Amino acid sequence: MLHLRLIVPADRTDEVLHLIGHTVGTTHLVVMPGAARDPQGDVVMCDVAREAGDDLIGALRGLGIDRSGSIAVENTDLTLSAYADKAEADAPGEGSDAVLWEELTRATDEESTFSVTYVAFMAVATMLAACGVMLDNAILIVGAMAVGPDFGPLAGISTALVQRAPRLVGRSLWALTGGFAIAMVLTAGFAWLMNAFGLFTMHMVEAARPNTAFIWQPDWMSFVVAFLAGIAGTLSLTSAKSGALIGVAISVTTVPAAANAAVAFNYGDYSQTWGSVSQLLANLGGIVLAGTLTLLVQKALLSVRRRRALEHAGAH
Repeated sequence: MLHLRLIVPADRTDEVLHLIGHTVGTTHLVVMPGAARDPQGDVVMCDVAREAGDDLIGALRGLGIDRSGSIAVENTDLTLSAYADKAEADAPGEGSDAVLWEELTRATDEESTFSVTYVAFMAVATMLAACGVMLDNAILIVGAMAVGPDFGPLAGISTALVQRAPRLVGRSLWALTGGFAIAMVLTAGFAWLMNAFGLFTMHMVEAARPNTAFIWQPDWMSFVVAFLAGIAGTLSLTSAKSGALIGVAISVTTVPAAANAAVAFNYGDYSQTWGSVSQLLANLGGIVLAGTLTLLVQKALLSVRRRRALEHAGAH
């Protein structure tokens, strides 16, 4: 269930109550006249089944409540109520399949912010991966994958393409390319420093490294894995199952490829540099393509569900 807390201008309250009352899947309606002070208005609260939430939020925005008042949405993990059970049963579809497009857009927009913290995570993850590839240590590689924050901008690009939001596309691309560029430059400097202390050597670059050689030897399987990870990551975002993102993060070779490209370039091994860049681009492309297609399918299924709901309502 979703919990909605609205601040509504007093002259729009009846309109909002009518909308909520005629939305299938709503319950627990509470009205507190004149309770809001900034902005002034009535406070209206209700619970709505997740599968009906996107329609209700979109209708409220259509009334301009987000401009004249406010719309706050919270996920309710546990609701013990026969009324809530009935609301979920009445709402068409399954809550786990529902997509809250406003929530997804805001979340990916936030994750695509080019901030000091974002760059720091990206740089630290890339440096960890550099240690992993030089030591041929798969555990360090997995750890670096989990630390890397690059899935946020990738999901932002897919969401923006489906929602036709060019501002978010630009914001996400800037975070992605800028973050990787700065992280790779810092990692090249880190490799130079480690070489000065004798902790990195040219021999380590030229060694066979059987556990991590895949990082600069891309093939079609690299794209396939990235594509599947992109589907899983997008589903985890839209279904609010964030735990699955950890599995996605350690499935794709983005941060390790960037790290190996930086280290190899630092030592003048341009064949490894190009191979690593190719691996990076294959993974990034696979994730964005998979994420975009997944969201398009979910959007199409949502349209079919809405059409069937309207037909069912018209038949009765």
